[in-house]
Amino acid sequence: MKLVVISVVIAVAFADRLYDAPAARADSDEVAILRDDRVIEDDGRYNFDMETANGIVMSESGSPDGPEGAINSAGSFSYTAPDGSDIHLQYVADENGFQPQGDHLPVAPEFPHPIPQFVLDQIAFAAEEDARNARGEVSRSYGTPNDD
Repeated sequence: MKLVVISVVIAVAFADRLYDAPAARADSDEVAILRDDRVIEDDGRYNFDMETANGIVMSESGSPDGPEGAINSAGSFSYTAPDGSDIHLQYVADENGFQPQGDHLPVAPEFPHPIPQFVLDQIAFAAEEDARNARGEVSRSYGTPNDD
């Protein structure tokens, strides 16, 4: 009995050394999670916050407020891109779809943008054709004259 008690005392004394988390190897893609807070409510609401040792930070919350109980969510994440630039993205996902916002995202040109001349010429030609067809005339460029 004394041997069992002594063995248990020794095991407890060295337990912290036996169960140390393995250190990440230099050649590994493993990254330590510094913070991982999650809350999930019975009514479907949730939120989470997460941060890793390599600088990734993520946060999101949501609730079943959409049509037919669909989850509407909003959140953000940030990280350092391979080129060293800081990426920050905020988003909303609801009945209008996923709507991201971030300085790194491409931006469509302002509309109306300049229309090339060849397009304007084609539109004018089509309008002339429509006017001729409405009058019963045949196009000078296409078709043959009618024998009325």
